Formats: sequence, C-alpha cells, structure tokens
Amino acid sequence: MHVKKGDMVQVITGKCKGQTGKIAAVSLKEGKVIVEGVNISTKHLKPRQQNTAGSLVKVESPLYSSKVMLVCPECNSATRVGKAVDGSGVKKRKCKKCGNLF
Repeated sequence: MHVKKGDMVQVITGKCKGQTGKIAAVSLKEGKVIVEGVNISTKHLKPRQQNTAGSLVKVESPLYSSKVMLVCPECNSATRVGKAVDGSGVKKRKCKKCGNLF
C-alpha cells in the first residue's frame, strides 16, 4: 500500500474531495484507510440499559486507499510517490513533484 498510519493524505474523489487529514488506521486486507476528520457518518446507538437513552454518534468511515493521495511534507501538495535509496542505503519514498525524500 502506498500510504501508512500517520501519513498526511488528501482525498481525491467522492463527497469529501479536497479534504486533508492524518491516517488513523490501515486495513491491508480490505485495502481501506480511515482518515481523521474525513468521511464522517452518523451511527445510531440503541439504549443498552433501562435508564440510558439512545444517541447519535459521529464516526469516521473507511475509504479505499486508491481515493487518497499522499501529501508531501516539503511542498505541502498532493503528489504521487516513488521509491528511492538515500546516500546511506536506506529505502525511502520520493515526491514526484519536488524530488524530496521522506
């Protein structure tokens, strides 16, 4: 997967297009990610005990990882990502716009 937990991403399609946020969780099996503050849906909770009331809870729903694009920390724009090796031989990601390794 081209993104991992903690990355800043921008949504490129759908009702949340243009919004940015940090990745909270990644599901490799489903190919989905949960982005903080993006794709919020309302969940109805039933009362579980006799004296408690039901409620509405705002929850972040998962998005397919193909609908998000990584935001480069150097140029602060959504970009495609390549792979490169830095001078010390460590594999890193490379911004296709500015060439920065991160």
